[in-house]
Amino acid sequence: MRLIASASVTSTPFNYTHRVETAGFELLSDEPPSSGGQNAGPAPYDYLLASLGACTAITLRMYAEKKGWHIGELQISLTLSKDQEGRAWIERSISTDALLDDTQWARLLEIADKSPVTRTLLKGANISTSRAAPENV
Repeated sequence: MRLIASASVTSTPFNYTHRVETAGFELLSDEPPSSGGQNAGPAPYDYLLASLGACTAITLRMYAEKKGWHIGELQISLTLSKDQEGRAWIERSISTDALLDDTQWARLLEIADKSPVTRTLLKGANISTSRAAPENV
């Protein structure tokens, strides 16, 4: 098995605000005030959509470069909704300021569905949870 990414999350003294460390970056995650948070950073689902959108944009840019296509400034808009049974629905919309023909658009939409984060979300991921060994023993 090949490691793709890792992250650690540490609480702060501020209710739901947490420090996220990944790939040498420190981010904050929180909940909005309506959920009891301080709004000090994006909520976890915001990061999920940001991850999907960024992966889609990067994948499309790489594909376009290989094809020699100028795809201009990409914009990926995403929303996540849940139905009454709790099933999640993500809507992704892609636009660009470049003039692309229907064949190019069809191929870009196919490639978007093959981006790594898209595939992970569609296939699901096995998650195991364990108790870490105490640090101060």
